[in-house]
Formats: sequence, C-alpha cells, structure tokens
Amino acid sequence: MTKTKLLSAALAGTALTLMAGMAQAEGAACLITKTDTNPFFVKMKEGAEAKAKELGIELKAYAGKIDGDHEGQVAAVEACIADGAKGIMITASDTKAIVDAVQAARDAGILVIALDTPLDPIDAADATFATDNFKAGELIGQWAKATMGEGAANAKIAMLDLTIAQPSVDVLRDQGFLQGFGVELGDPAKWGDETDPRIIGHEVTSGNEEGGLTAMETLLAKDPDINMVYTINEPAAAGAYEALKAVGREKDVLIVSVDGGCPGVANVKDGVIGATSQQYPLDMASKGIEAIAAFAKDGTKPATTEGKDFVDTGVTLVTDKPVEGVESIDTAKGAELCWG
Repeated sequence: MTKTKLLSAALAGTALTLMAGMAQAEGAACLITKTDTNPFFVKMKEGAEAKAKELGIELKAYAGKIDGDHEGQVAAVEACIADGAKGIMITASDTKAIVDAVQAARDAGILVIALDTPLDPIDAADATFATDNFKAGELIGQWAKATMGEGAANAKIAMLDLTIAQPSVDVLRDQGFLQGFGVELGDPAKWGDETDPRIIGHEVTSGNEEGGLTAMETLLAKDPDINMVYTINEPAAAGAYEALKAVGREKDVLIVSVDGGCPGVANVKDGVIGATSQQYPLDMASKGIEAIAAFAKDGTKPATTEGKDFVDTGVTLVTDKPVEGVESIDTAKGAELCWG
C-alpha cells in the first residue's frame, strides 16, 4: 500500500472513531436519584440500565448521599452538562431549588425528564414520567375511610410525611389521602394548614424506617389514642408499626402507605399495612430512556398523558381487604408486580 493510501486509511479510521464518539455522546444519558439505597430507586436504576443497554445508550447514574441531598444533585446535573449528556432523568430532592440547575441543562440543549417527583413548577422540566401521586394518596384515603366506616368521622389521624421542604411528591400524596378520607384541604399546594380536628399532627420521616418510628413516637406522645396513620412510603410505615407495637397498639391502628415494593406488599399481606398504592419505577425509567433516545435521534419530546400535564405511569391499590367502590388487587397480584 502506498504512503498516500496509508494516510487516507488512517484519516478514514480517525474520522470513523470521531463519528462513533459523537454518536455515543449524542446518546449519553444521566439518571439522578434521591438515594441509591431505597429499593424504589434501585429498581428505577435497573430499569434505566436495561433499556439503555437495549438501545445502545451510555448511562451514568448519580444519587444523593441521603434523601434531601440537594447539593449533591446539583453537582450531578453540572457533571452531566460537562459530559455532554443528551438527556437527564432526575428525581429531585428539592423540587423548587433544583430548577436553576435544570434550566442550565436545558439551555445546554439537554432533555430533562423528572421521574416520580414533578418539579415546581412542573414545566421546569421538559417532561415528567410519574405516578399520579395525588391519586395514589386518594386511593388509600378512600380505602381507609370506607374501612373505618362510621368511625372515620371521629378518627385520630397521624400524618407521616417526607421532609420539611415539602417536595411535590410529598404534598400530592398527603393531600390526596386527606381528600380521599374526606378532610377539607387548606392550600392544596402544601401540607400542614388543615383545620380538621381529626388531624393530630404532621411529622417528617425522611422516607425511612427510623424516621417513621421517631415520627410515630412523637405523635403518640401528643395523642396516644391515634387510630389512623398515613405514611409517605412503606419504610416509614414499617417504622410507625414498630412504634405502635412498642406500646401495644399495633392491632388496633390502621396504617396506609404508598410504593408497592415487595417488602411493602409483604407487610400488607402480614397485616402491618392495611393498604398501599403501588407504583412502577422500572417503567418510569425505561420510558425515560426511550424518550431520550427519540430526542437524540430527531429532537422529538415526549407527549403528556391525555388530560394531564405529565406522563402517567400508573398506580394500583393493593390490599387483601377490598372495599366497595375502590378498585384494588390482592397481595398475590401485588407480589407479581412489586419491586425491591
């Protein structure tokens, strides 16, 4: 081969390498979750990784050190911008404070998808793939009211929320539950301003078992006759149950929750939780990756579910004690669909 042909071949090879690198960069995606320990986010990561592998997309995953690590998430967004990601999927710890970082990513031409937790305002992201969290709360509220029957009128309700920052997922589930139970809402964009005397109080849990235990202990100290407990998620519900068990109240207090993870569904089966609203994190993440792939290909952005301002990934009530008027599945079916 002549020197000219060798040079041409080398240049062609270099061009192919550059093109492959560019193609890879165009398909790069980031997943940023609140933590990497919560089974919900573990399953979300699995869904993203599986779909990214299927579609040939390079995926980088980041997570906060704890639920509420806003600074860690901002640093992750900045890293994704610097890496030239084509799309970012994020479950925001602080749905308001993250907006500036998200806007910087969008200004850089990156598709930003909020997973599970809508940003505030919701249009701060290009799209949201999420459970209808208000409906999730409403389902367990309706079930709890029907289960308590006449006793619901004199219920003593403990509200175990997420954080004092009140991210949208926290507010939506809380307010959905209260509406489903028949409590008049104050400002539906926040929790804690209700005037219904049935609400004993709101305490935050950080979405974990220890937080749930501490929050339940605090509210029991305020009123030991609490008989209805709403929890932001199933780890918090497990903690609340332990606090109730410690004072011999675990049999006569109704606990409801949201998530639908395998441990949570098992707790419904065992009577720890009366009912839970099951969501589907694997679907959220895999559909998010598909959306990033479409955007990388031709700039297409995902369309919302009809009648909603987000892409609804579904929610189902799981209980072994169904009530009339509230559609549900039992724990056997819930176990088939659970995660974690």
